[in-house]
Amino acid sequence: MSGLSDAAVTRLKAAAASTGASGGRYHLLEEIGRGGMGVVHRALDNELGREVAIKIPREARGPEFERRLRIEARVLARLEHPGIVPIHDAGRLDDGRIFYVMKRVRGRTLREYLGELNGLNERLRVFERICEPVAFAHAHGCIHRDLKPDNIMVGAFGEVMVMDWGVARVAGDGPASEPACGPAVAGGTLHGTVVGTAGFMAPEQARGGSDGIDERADVYSLGAILYLLLTGRAPDGDADPSAAIARHAGVPRPLRSICARALAADPGGRYPAVIELAADVARFRAGAAVAAHAETFVERTLRFARTYRAAILLVLAYIVMRTLVAIFAGS
Repeated sequence: MSGLSDAAVTRLKAAAASTGASGGRYHLLEEIGRGGMGVVHRALDNELGREVAIKIPREARGPEFERRLRIEARVLARLEHPGIVPIHDAGRLDDGRIFYVMKRVRGRTLREYLGELNGLNERLRVFERICEPVAFAHAHGCIHRDLKPDNIMVGAFGEVMVMDWGVARVAGDGPASEPACGPAVAGGTLHGTVVGTAGFMAPEQARGGSDGIDERADVYSLGAILYLLLTGRAPDGDADPSAAIARHAGVPRPLRSICARALAADPGGRYPAVIELAADVARFRAGAAVAAHAETFVERTLRFARTYRAAILLVLAYIVMRTLVAIFAGS
């Protein structure tokens, strides 16, 4: 029996890729991502003629996985922010699996983009953009719980988006308030389950369970991302990342203090909110004193000199000029 032609194979692949969702509206093109709960495909929206991303379960895995994917979609639907991928649609495939449709995000992960960030100021500016959608989510009662470089996309024009809210926890009433993580039991997450990524999750997450997990867990993860931006490596090899960054001579001392506070092992020692962490970084970039660092007199003097260098040079030039005029006038 002769083999199939290339054209026939292509047609068969295209037929297999069709989701059959919403009356054949979406056509899958290729897989672009894979996680614990589902697979993300690049797809064509035939109705509007645009590319989108569709997330579907990897396989038929029962009502619990469907519940969690549905919660993830509802979390994203609540969080309307330029730094969070928007949801366009949701439904069921012909085989009964649920799916949701989101914006097709083009770009690279922060880990891939790291080598193109030139200079400390640019790295800190990107960090502030990462903090913005996370702070917005916290204001709406949502904790991400898995912030890491691979879940942050940087676009061609510098836009930053925080991705993968599949293990987010939402406070409030209704079904979407339940933890979107697992393994799970009725009403929540199984006690002892570890949610997060080693090196970027807070110590209280590493101990398992969800009791006591609040916004400060995301503050820790952001501190780990800041550590990466400042040092060029992840903190997962350090037993005590806060102590390691405090000793890092290549990083300005105020930034070391900011990072160390965000990475405090005790949640009570961290910034209580992401907005305060971002504000301290913004103060450093503006040349102001930061809340996390107690300046010495020498540091305060040097910071003042750097901040007002142009004005100081003008005053010194004026004094020198007046001095020279007085000398020549008296001679």
